[in-house]
Amino acid sequence: MQKLTPVERSALRAEAHGLKPIVLIGEAGLTANVLKEISLGLDSHGLIKVRVFGDDREARIAMYESICEQLDAAPVQHIGKLLVLYRPKKEAANERSATAGRGLREVTIVKPSPSGTKRPSVTKVLLKGNERVTQGGNIKRAKVRQKSTKKSLG
Repeated sequence: MQKLTPVERSALRAEAHGLKPIVLIGEAGLTANVLKEISLGLDSHGLIKVRVFGDDREARIAMYESICEQLDAAPVQHIGKLLVLYRPKKEAANERSATAGRGLREVTIVKPSPSGTKRPSVTKVLLKGNERVTQGGNIKRAKVRQKSTKKSLG
């Protein structure tokens, strides 16, 4: 189980305030599948809320401690039926999410000066997923595929 300083815990509580619970624990209690979902949530988000449906406060506290011990998570907050857990994100998940998708990416374009005697111009540009930089340093968008007129008639 990880330990947090009071300052870290306070910052995480403030960050968790706007979150919605992503795992719900029902009457079956803390099963292996529930633990797996909590672990996946911690890997992808780092900070999660878990809602426990049940009126027994001691059982909720026992679940909270059990989750933290089994998943090496830090207990952040326990208010009523909500449990807030924290575990630093995995590095592999961060790398995969940074390269996945077709979001914006930053590219540096270096163009020589027109006269050739001055410094080259350096500009940083954000490219969308369908854009590329040509050899001359210009930005081009991918062309839209032409649709067959024969297929649209039939």
